[in-house]
Amino acid sequence: MDYKFLLESILMNLDEGILVVDRNANVTFYNEPATNIAGITQEKAIGKNILEIFPDLTPESSTFYQVLRNKQPIVDYVQTYMNYQGKKVSTVTSTIPLIAQGEVVGALEIYRDLTQVKELSEKVLNLQSELFKKKSNEKSYSSNGVVYTFDDIIGESIAIKKIKEQAKKIADSISPVLVYGETGTGKEVLVQAIHSASKARQNKPFIAQNCAALPNTLLDSILFGTTAGSFTGAKDRPGLFELADRGTLFLDEVNSMDIELQGKLLRVLQDGIVRRVGGTSTVHVDVRIIASTNEHPAYIVEKKILRKDLYYRLNVISLSIPPLRERKEDISPLTQYFITMYNNKVNKRVAGIAPDALLALQSYHWPGNVRELKYTIESIMNFVEGYTIEIYDIPPHIIHSVEAGGARPEELPEDIPVTSLADSLKEYEKKLIQKAIKQANGNGAKAARALNVPRQTLHNKIKKYNIDWEIIINNI
Repeated sequence: MDYKFLLESILMNLDEGILVVDRNANVTFYNEPATNIAGITQEKAIGKNILEIFPDLTPESSTFYQVLRNKQPIVDYVQTYMNYQGKKVSTVTSTIPLIAQGEVVGALEIYRDLTQVKELSEKVLNLQSELFKKKSNEKSYSSNGVVYTFDDIIGESIAIKKIKEQAKKIADSISPVLVYGETGTGKEVLVQAIHSASKARQNKPFIAQNCAALPNTLLDSILFGTTAGSFTGAKDRPGLFELADRGTLFLDEVNSMDIELQGKLLRVLQDGIVRRVGGTSTVHVDVRIIASTNEHPAYIVEKKILRKDLYYRLNVISLSIPPLRERKEDISPLTQYFITMYNNKVNKRVAGIAPDALLALQSYHWPGNVRELKYTIESIMNFVEGYTIEIYDIPPHIIHSVEAGGARPEELPEDIPVTSLADSLKEYEKKLIQKAIKQANGNGAKAARALNVPRQTLHNKIKKYNIDWEIIINNI
């Protein structure tokens, strides 16, 4: 293997740029394949001092100079500066000292472009600042971005009923909340519902931030705000804690925060005091913190991903949303809810779902939970032609997955022969129809209502399965 060729190939296909300087911060190696962040060619960069390439940096603000002085790496540092061409850029950098025989001989920096993400985050902050700006002649906020209430938490399972009951009880509490649930279980729906039910906070700001969406250094400035001059390009800007004052701040995937930032969050939880990045003054905020994680809290604490002290403070109120596969009884009401939703959106008149099609959905394992079910119904509703979702409308990957897993014996009557899934579902549907007719004492409209299908659909299926209505009625 030609390792020189391999290294060159890796470098030329990296999205990141690489800069190496000597002990005097003069560039000895420079590689930036396509992004043109630095705004200078390799030929011009070699031999130049790093401050010549980035003229608005100083020995105090340059990460290279700091690392050469302190002999300590700076990892995932976000900075905004002018490049060689005078263009304003934002990067996230990791600068590492190069040490030989105990002496610093230079430094290596790996950086990637963050300009678009930085601009987007600033736009979001500005929009949130405008949205939640306090007006002297108003006592409340005109809007807080909340769209969900407890009515939007759909389910008939004991688990869902219990979690709704618990959440309603703590809606007006000042205590922090930790919500655990797999991706797609509806954590933000629950959190918004809690905020909506709070008499004290329902008309105040609700701000949600996914902690995994941004590098920790950028997340730090977004949460706590910045002070002009604290780093190159920094402005006086409030963070999300200040913007959410008197309201609720939802920190999704809080376990993705680094340990240092978790410590800052803990301090806010303990004393309600916020200090902006680079600032010296503090601000008192009244914010209810609700955090969530998609991994089990005990696991991430054991693995030291989440600080124990932060976990104990957040876990004052603990709510756990079980995955959809553990509450199959919720699939039917959720399906009907999404059918009604998408009837309005895609201009359809679907009344319900056939028993065999519903059984297929109930037999599926739903790795994406409620979110996956929602988008599955949306997909089906775009193609369905009749008034009922039939088994042939169910996406093939669900049918194949169910077939591969086999039908669950406990979900089928014992007298149904276990053959192919399609045959078993047909037989099961036939048995359900016969049972509905019998329980309705031969009343077709009542039987159709029990099965949640139009009466015409019921008659079509009776004909399809050669069900003798008279025999059923005579045996009642």
